Amino acid sequence: MSNPLTIQSATVQPKATKRETTSDKLKRFGSKSTPYWFVSPYIIIFGVFGVFPIFFMVFLSFHHWNPVAGLSSMRWVGLENYALALTDPTLWQSLWNTFVMAILSGVPQHAVALPMAYLLVSLGARARHWLTTAYFLPYITSTIAVSMIFFVMYSPQSGLINHLLSGLANGALTEWAFGWINNFMPIAWLQENVLIRYSISFVVFWKYVGFNIVIYTAGLATISNDLYEAAKIDGASSWQRFRYIAIPLMRPFIFFAVTLTIIGNMNLFEEPYVLTRGLQTAATNGMTISNYLYRVAWEWLDMGSAAAISWVLFVIVGTLTGIYFWLFGRKGLEGN
Repeated sequence: MSNPLTIQSATVQPKATKRETTSDKLKRFGSKSTPYWFVSPYIIIFGVFGVFPIFFMVFLSFHHWNPVAGLSSMRWVGLENYALALTDPTLWQSLWNTFVMAILSGVPQHAVALPMAYLLVSLGARARHWLTTAYFLPYITSTIAVSMIFFVMYSPQSGLINHLLSGLANGALTEWAFGWINNFMPIAWLQENVLIRYSISFVVFWKYVGFNIVIYTAGLATISNDLYEAAKIDGASSWQRFRYIAIPLMRPFIFFAVTLTIIGNMNLFEEPYVLTRGLQTAATNGMTISNYLYRVAWEWLDMGSAAAISWVLFVIVGTLTGIYFWLFGRKGLEGN
């Protein structure tokens, strides 16, 4: 008598596996690669205009190249471009100008923006929205247009600023307080090396203070009114509520805004370029390192030295940002 288990195992046949055809492989590959095809335009554009220029700038900084003469004129010089850049007194003068104007325009931005944002939040939602929009308009206005308007306003003979100061100096009611201004008229705001840094810094301050007001207004709006009410019940004044409640809780927003200011102000280009264009007397104190970089690249056609200067600027901005992160990063990100 045969074993029933043997008969059952003999009758059960294994399932035949379906052989994957080439068409099935293509369909499977297509279904998996479809998302990458959708993002491929961004990857290609980012690679061409984002990644490639970085590596090309590194390569170019070790060469001497006049772009007018073509790629065949590129010549290897090693670290010579960096040595020339670091020993160039004009570069250090332009770097000092950049640093001074970054301080003159950056510190007032936040010193004005934070109290102004606190005032706007205190006024209520309707007034806050309208006034915040008004303060933000200079930021979204073309930098070239803003700089050209201020260039006309700074004119020594026909500028609006000198006309207003002259009116105050010669007015019947204001002469006693502003009469001394006549001793300095006409004031050459952009022609005098003593004044040009302050003139450029004011334009930068006027344009970007609204951006910081928006950041701080958004931050202050996240603070609960219960904290202000509790402090008010305890007898805290408006200044004390601002000092001991608003500022400590605003540290993440202050940290973010100041970081943007450091990076942006160390890369100033448009405002100094437009305001000092054609003014030879302003070349000493009115030229930032970005303006000098542009001059080396497109006026002197020395792309290798310009690439080296750009990396020097990158290291300087990265160092300043890193120092700021090291000093205030933990407290700024904690927000307490």
